[in-house]
Amino acid sequence: MNRKYFAAAAAILAVAFAVLWVAYGLNYGARQTFSLAEAHARIPEKTVYLTFDDGPSDRITPKILDVLDSENVKATFFIVGRQAERRGYLIRREAESGHTVAVHSYTHEYKDIYSSPRALLADIDRCNDVIEKYTGRRAAVYRFPGGSYGLSAKLVAAVRAHGMKYVDWNASLCDAEPGMSGAEKLFKNAVSSSAGKDNIVLLSHDSTSKTSTPEATRRIIQYYKQNGYSFGTF
Repeated sequence: MNRKYFAAAAAILAVAFAVLWVAYGLNYGARQTFSLAEAHARIPEKTVYLTFDDGPSDRITPKILDVLDSENVKATFFIVGRQAERRGYLIRREAESGHTVAVHSYTHEYKDIYSSPRALLADIDRCNDVIEKYTGRRAAVYRFPGGSYGLSAKLVAAVRAHGMKYVDWNASLCDAEPGMSGAEKLFKNAVSSSAGKDNIVLLSHDSTSKTSTPEATRRIIQYYKQNGYSFGTF
């Protein structure tokens, strides 16, 4: 085999790898990988998926919903069931406003839910019972607390076999990190962690202490609109 053959073969492999990289979301530039292909067979170009974990909370979730309403943007809320049990009106509002209400956990206690596949699925079902009670439907989308990266294959396989599609992230406000406060700082985190990406799954939180997240979300939405992105949900 000559050098031209090897060069052509290498080029073909490079193109094939690039296609797989985009199609399956294998982007390690942020804290976690994300699995867009788990939730969507087709990915529109330049799309942002705003996602909010750990809510709902009386203090923050309504403010985020107000921002989304004013900007006419939909998002995905990965809820904690025991939080939602006391705030069913908020996940009802999320659903009625056209947002996706998805499962994050019932307890968010890692040592309990990750102790076995059975424990994990029981936690998912308990959270989904709350979602169904207040929205009239069960969720089919899940986010592992802490993300799926590094979890055992048995846990991930159990979620798939349970009929759930899971979504991680490839960009973040870092609003759950120590010392991260202020809308300007969170906005810069989102922009820098998503730089160069056409398909962005942006991690943020609507738990009670995330006081800077609503205003940061407004700025983030306006930034992506100005840069030609559309917005999607799972």
